[in-house]
Amino acid sequence: MTHPLHVKRIYDPASPQDGARLLVDRLWPRGISKEKADLTAWLKNVAPSTALRQWFGHDPAKWEEFSEHYSKELSAQPQAVEEIRAYLRKGTTTLLFGARDTTHNEAVVLADYLREN
Repeated sequence: MTHPLHVKRIYDPASPQDGARLLVDRLWPRGISKEKADLTAWLKNVAPSTALRQWFGHDPAKWEEFSEHYSKELSAQPQAVEEIRAYLRKGTTTLLFGARDTTHNEAVVLADYLREN
């Protein structure tokens, strides 16, 4: 990875420092318009499976197990991960998520995965 990778809530204002803005949620975030989101791409395929997302339910007590399962899902779909790597090769990239919890969400796991693999 050659360029900076950031993680940010989609509800936070867009910034020129964001670079490519990639929404990594499977569902569109409530209450935000496509214009306000100012997305480069919506990458639903890299989001956790519906079953994993529903099981996790943003419960911090399930965080470690969620992280492990989601990392396995990411390893099983190299094309989706490669799509993000292509943006990273071009410049700064920001992974966007809708969850209120800025510590326990799929974008954090995804960013760690990209940095480690």
